[in-house]
Order: sequence, then C-alpha cells, then structure tokens
Amino acid sequence: MSDLRVPRLPRFAIPAFGVVSAGVVALLAAATPLAGRAGCGVAFVVTYTALVGIASFAVEGRRRATDRVGRTLIVAAMAVALLPLVAVLGYTVMRGAKGLTPDFLTHSMRGVGPLDTNGGIYHALIGTIEQVGLAILIAVPLGLLTAVYVTEFGRGRLAAAVRFVVDVMTGIPSIVAGLFVLAFWVIALHQGFSGFAASLALAILMLPVVVRSSEEMIRLVPDSLREASYALGVPRWRTVVSVVLPTASAGITTGVMLAVARVTGETAPLLLTAFGFDSIRTSPFKGQQSGLPLYVFDQATSSARGAVDRAWAAALALILVVVVLYVAARLLTRRNRLVS
Repeated sequence: MSDLRVPRLPRFAIPAFGVVSAGVVALLAAATPLAGRAGCGVAFVVTYTALVGIASFAVEGRRRATDRVGRTLIVAAMAVALLPLVAVLGYTVMRGAKGLTPDFLTHSMRGVGPLDTNGGIYHALIGTIEQVGLAILIAVPLGLLTAVYVTEFGRGRLAAAVRFVVDVMTGIPSIVAGLFVLAFWVIALHQGFSGFAASLALAILMLPVVVRSSEEMIRLVPDSLREASYALGVPRWRTVVSVVLPTASAGITTGVMLAVARVTGETAPLLLTAFGFDSIRTSPFKGQQSGLPLYVFDQATSSARGAVDRAWAAALALILVVVVLYVAARLLTRRNRLVS
C-alpha cells in the first residue's frame, strides 16, 4: 500500500523556498537596478511561485503543482488587497495617536491662533455625531421600506423604475448631493447653512446603498419561511415584519454600516451645507456647524503651527467613530437575534 501513496514535498520545503526566494531577491537588488519594496515584493512572489511550481510538478505531479501555484497566487492577491488598508490604518495610528489626548477631545478651536498648538475636535465630534445620526434616521427607514416594497410588493414598471433610479443614485458624486441641498434647502428655501442640511446631503448618499444592500439580503431569505408563515394564516405585512426582516437583519445591518462608513468621511457635502464653525454648536438645525471631515480638511490645508498634527489626530478619531458605530450595530443585531 505504501507504493500507491502519492509523493509529497517535505514540510521543510515550503519555508526553504521562501528563504531561497529572499536570497534571490537580495542578489537581484544588489546586481540589478531592482529597488524599492514594491519591486522586491513582486520579485519575491514570482520567484517563490516559480520554485514551488517547479518542485511540486517534479515531485507531486501536475495537479498538485497547479493547486500549490493557485493557492500561492490567491494568498499573494489577498496580501496585495490588504496592504493598502493596513498601511493607511497603521500610518494614521502612528501619526495621530500622540495627538489624541483628553484635552484634544474636550476642547474646540475657539480662540486658537495660528501660532498655538492647542485646540481640539470637541465641536467637530459633536457635529459629526449629530449629522450622521440624523442621516441614519432619515435614510435607513426610507431605504428599508423601499427595499421591502421592491422585493415583497413591487411589480411591473414602477418597481423597475425604482430599481433604475436607485442604481443611478448609487454612482452620483457626493458633491452633487451637496449642490442639490445647497440649491434647494439652503438657498431656495432660505434655511441657511446648518448641520441638518448636511444630514440631508448625507442621507441622499446613504439611501441607495441601504436600498440595494437591504434588497439583496431580503431576497436571500428562503421562500419556505414565507410560505410557512402564510400557511399559519399570518398576513403578508406581519410576515415581512416578524419573519423576513429578522432573518435578514444581520445582512441589513452590514449594509447600513457600509453606508454609514461611506458618508461619515464625506467632506464635499459638508463644505456646501454645514460650512464649518470653530466653536461648539449643539443644535444642528440652526447655524453653521463643523464636522470631523471638515476639521481634517481645514487643518490639513492650513499653514498654522500644529495644524497637520491636529489633522492626523482628527482622522484617527474619525476612524474610531466608524469602528464604534459598526461594533455597536453588530452587538445590537446579535442581541436581537438571540432574543428572537
């Protein structure tokens, strides 16, 4: 029986190929114009894949060699996809962690001069929480109801027209939403700049994402669950509320958080609707209001002393806000599923 076993590469072969590939790249970097981390990384992947493929083909055969090469390329593609994200997060944490102090979180920019290094994001943090919160209150119910209509009740041309409009809205630039709110709400209706105007623009951007993600999640709910509910005499609307939506709640929550993550860092709509304000303004319905994206933009383009450091710290705070919202939403969804 031992003669029928397919030969395999020894366990030390894979790490050995990595060491050899690193040595080859080092020799190439010393003897050729190859330079830079990106070039060396590509050379390492090519060399390692070639060594693994050749050795596996010689020992294990064509099928296992193809499998090993495919897995190597998949891992390399995953690393390339994750590298920008890790680099952005790591660099932001490195530059912003030292400035994210209690004083920075509890003070505004009121009275801070161009030569001062103090000041904080308290006013911008309040603005972002209020603006994004109002946008969620506007966009999530409307988007969820639209998705329920399209998937459960909508038929014919009207449902097709709704899907078409949602698909078109998904690709509109954020500045277009800001211009629309500026022209309609701020100028035509004479409401002026405010945090609520910014929330309207953010809600426009959130709405198509919520509709499309919720629609796809609702479609994934098995029809057998609906049929079982109908067989018990439960009305259609009650089936949607008690069966369909709870079943799809985890996916719907993920889609909502994707929409929230998209709009939380938008700067162009805030420039045209909230306009920015250096002092604390707790009411989003009257007067200019700042936000974390606006704060990062203002500080990053300012020549004031310490402005760039404040921008990095605010960027890190913005990322933490998104993380907190996402974790809270996932915990709430998990709790609701356990209770149901």
